[in-house]
Amino acid sequence: MNTRDLEYLVAVAEELHFGRAAERCNASQPALSGQLRKLEERLGVRIFERTRRYVRLTAVGDRIVDRAREILRGVDEMETIAAAHRDPLVGACVLGMPPTVCPYLTPLLLPAMKQHVPAVGLELIEDFTDQLEQQLADGRLDLAILATAPTRAILSEIVLYEEPFWVAVPDDHPLTRHDTVDIEQIEPEELLLLSDGHCLRDQVVEACKLSGAGAFDMPGPRTQKTSLSTILALVGSGNGVTLVPAMSLEGGWTADAGIAIRRERSGSAGRTVRLVHRKGYPRMTLVEKLADIVAGILPDTVHCTHRLTAN
Repeated sequence: MNTRDLEYLVAVAEELHFGRAAERCNASQPALSGQLRKLEERLGVRIFERTRRYVRLTAVGDRIVDRAREILRGVDEMETIAAAHRDPLVGACVLGMPPTVCPYLTPLLLPAMKQHVPAVGLELIEDFTDQLEQQLADGRLDLAILATAPTRAILSEIVLYEEPFWVAVPDDHPLTRHDTVDIEQIEPEELLLLSDGHCLRDQVVEACKLSGAGAFDMPGPRTQKTSLSTILALVGSGNGVTLVPAMSLEGGWTADAGIAIRRERSGSAGRTVRLVHRKGYPRMTLVEKLADIVAGILPDTVHCTHRLTAN
């Protein structure tokens, strides 16, 4: 048994098709099928049910595939440790961000990384925070930039910046008469929210002191399973108001969108953005370097909290 056999095993389990699995593994289908039959003979169990119409995992096969994934992750970590010892600023880095951070930070981050760490091959994953935490804990992500504190004990963080929320209202709204907006002036029935799963939704609900149930019962357009850009389109068409993270203002989208932006008066509404990694992650030099890069590209609408490391 070798790692190649385990790669074949996982590929078939995920594709449920020997032809597609062989193509994914850059192998011939007879070679892949033959190796998996040998693996089943060695283990003395059937991992797959095979017919002309389908491929399915057996119950024991499902457990074996889970273990194969763990072994392959362990092999990847061994290779990462060795590569990090040689040079932590060389090689692939899989970085996750939630949808309310990624579109605004990425355009600033990518050119800076190309300049400062050109040998790091960055792969971006955009997903909800809970999913990113799970992928980070499982080793499928190297790092994540999150707008909430990590909840899993295996994870640690470097605080990057404090980001205030601004108030977005239709440009003919009465709140535009003021340079700043008291958050208590926002009528709950006017407030537009992202769907469950978005950390920004929870943060806006907390900032506006809404109950969780009340957030679902408000009149007006339902905004389940929508993006921040859709919420803003509703604001621009006069259907409500919302709070937006300061980094989103860098795109200049308010100019022709029928939206007016006002600073939130108290300064208390906002979020803390962090760089999250696994405890014991072997490329801590890369972690510190990435934190430094982010600190160096932040606009003056946010407050950098990361202390730059000495070069």
